[in-house]
Amino acid sequence: MEYILDLLYIYIAIYSIYFLVLALRNLKDKPFKIEKRYAQYEEKDHLAIIIYSHNNKKMLENLINQLKLQDYPIDCFKIFAILDNCNDGSESIFTTNRFVNVVNFKDNGTLGKDQAVSLLIEQLFQDQWIDSYVFIDGNRGISTDFLSSINSALVKHSVLSGETLMMTDNLDIIDSIKAVYLKYHMNFIRKARTLLGLAVEADSGLFVIKKEIVDRIGEVDFKNIDSELKYSILLSKIGYKCAYNPNIQTFVNSEGYIFRRPRLSERLKLFKNCFKGIFTKNFVFTEHVLSLIAPNFWLLVIAYLGLMKHSYKYYFFVDFKIVLFTFMLLIAGFAISLINAKLNAKELILLCFYPIYSIGHIIKNFPPIRGIFAKLANGRVTNEKDKLSIDVVVSTGKSDLPCKLEFISDKGISKVRFIFKNKKYTTSGHLRMIDALQELKSKLDDYGFILKICSCCSHFTSSVDGSTNMLKGTCKCDYPSPSLKEPKPTLIWNSCTKFSPARLNSLIEEMVSKGQEK
Repeated sequence: MEYILDLLYIYIAIYSIYFLVLALRNLKDKPFKIEKRYAQYEEKDHLAIIIYSHNNKKMLENLINQLKLQDYPIDCFKIFAILDNCNDGSESIFTTNRFVNVVNFKDNGTLGKDQAVSLLIEQLFQDQWIDSYVFIDGNRGISTDFLSSINSALVKHSVLSGETLMMTDNLDIIDSIKAVYLKYHMNFIRKARTLLGLAVEADSGLFVIKKEIVDRIGEVDFKNIDSELKYSILLSKIGYKCAYNPNIQTFVNSEGYIFRRPRLSERLKLFKNCFKGIFTKNFVFTEHVLSLIAPNFWLLVIAYLGLMKHSYKYYFFVDFKIVLFTFMLLIAGFAISLINAKLNAKELILLCFYPIYSIGHIIKNFPPIRGIFAKLANGRVTNEKDKLSIDVVVSTGKSDLPCKLEFISDKGISKVRFIFKNKKYTTSGHLRMIDALQELKSKLDDYGFILKICSCCSHFTSSVDGSTNMLKGTCKCDYPSPSLKEPKPTLIWNSCTKFSPARLNSLIEEMVSKGQEK
């Protein structure tokens, strides 16, 4: 037991000193200010701006207009806009626009960012004009010096991420706490690590990388936040650490941003897989792997309280005063870290609530607890808020209108909310999500509108899978691959360009008939 306590103290004491060093280093961020001042005088890279968009027409159009206003030579960058199964009319933005190279993926369902971007990179592999890729989500906004800041930062670093600025006015208390922690993490942890010459995690929402690196690796990995962390470790291993630069800024609406953090289980798994390789001269890689097991707030507090009590009452290999001293170093580091974190008084208060949120998040995601929640959910449409938002199209018979559906689950009661511009309609509560959707379809039918999603399509067949909500089904349409030997699996809210209106009650009748067959 004594050896375990000894190792625990060494672990948290080293982290306390490391945290203080980060805080002190973050006070001197003059290199970023100098870089911004002289950004216009750097030799210009040829940049390929790759925008990924899925039903973000308004923000995408704003982003394209902002790129046209850049203070960067227009002959030094190209824009590639990926439209991933967009049904909100995003294509119309580029009808008469030759400024942008449009890559439109449709009729194959939504590919997702990773696959869509990978397909485009394969096409650009032979393009020797490109020096660097700039990946950015279509729901972001930028300032006029965005590309100049990137070009200037590429002088010292080959892989970059930037600062995400978000409006927090319309967020609830939980999301406000997470947003403030995100701001603190960027303006302190990520910036200080870069100033110390250490690596940071890649962010696919805004990611810059030299083309030669992508050609060497053969891909980017934007599947999810866990794969982005693995990709960052890989970059550190081959000598191309990802750096953070606060001069490279994007703006995002709170509604278009998803808070993401790698799971603790994934971090520990990645640490285990990389541990054998840390005994190398590549210090950046070694430190990056060790950072995967950085302690959180509660572990530090509980460990220090326990060790101070133990060292005060019993024999310990270091004196109680030394334990107390390293704890005070940690407190001092935290206080100093707030100086350059750009937080106002309200945000400082919200940051103090983050440990409370984090303990709840840890408990909720603890494997046994997560398993219980998964069993209780039993196929419900759910996320942290028990709400799933989907972009859809409603046909009036003459034109298609971009709308939004929200599938809401509250204590076992299911509802569907229909949103068109500023107008909303919410169904009554049902035991099954499919019944709430049927109510909405009937309501729209009364006004002569057709909801163009799978469950309203003649090609759709529902699947009786034993779940309450009946979310799954199959598509009998053989487009785009007639060679498919069986119907393609789909979900009730999916959509495609081969939509064919079904009879209003066909889905219910089909479920009843299948239930009788059973």
